[in-house]
Amino acid sequence: MPEGLVIQRMFAEVADGYDRANRVLSLGIDVLWRRRAAKVAEVRAGERVLDVCSGTGDLALHLARMGAKVVGADFCAPMLRHAERKAEGRDIRPRFVCSDAQQLPFQDGSFDLATVAFGIRNVESPVAALREMARVVRKGGRIVVLEFCKPSLPMFGAAYLFYFRRVLPRLGKWVSGASNDAYQYLPDSVMKFPERGAFTNLMAQAGLASPRHVVLSGGIAAVYRGEVQH
Repeated sequence: MPEGLVIQRMFAEVADGYDRANRVLSLGIDVLWRRRAAKVAEVRAGERVLDVCSGTGDLALHLARMGAKVVGADFCAPMLRHAERKAEGRDIRPRFVCSDAQQLPFQDGSFDLATVAFGIRNVESPVAALREMARVVRKGGRIVVLEFCKPSLPMFGAAYLFYFRRVLPRLGKWVSGASNDAYQYLPDSVMKFPERGAFTNLMAQAGLASPRHVVLSGGIAAVYRGEVQH
């Protein structure tokens, strides 16, 4: 089975416990990380925003609360069903679309901003996804990525990596009720994914201007930003 389909099925199987596991495993810090990503993105009311790999919609919902006109896209329909339920009853709510990040069903320049939170490492070709995000964002628009990385401080890094590799997979499986290896996949995928300067290089390869990053929480996560110049 192609890797993309394996990942899609894995997320479908953990969708019901996904939000609960996120809050427990990060001690709620993931909420603050998404708010920081929105701040780096400099979101303005009325802007057209595409949230790629939107999952259960946490970032899309936050951007909508800021007054943006948001579309959330994800290739996993069960995750989007949770996002839609969370959006019910809100005055300003995102529209959710089931779509592959590498083949977005939108016209060129349809958005002012594209975001992706903790999803770019799950895409078969991150550069292809970044190029596709840039295609649907207008000239001068922004691409903002929130993703895990590895702490660089020796003592903190060692303690965190022990938790990340040894504790998190077991705790995540128990809290989420997962019957698969989704929470072993998480640290495995983070450990091998390009981070910091290596990821800004990928943004440059995708044609984004002035790629840069801000490290969060001692290096556990980072926010990346680049501008569309086509």
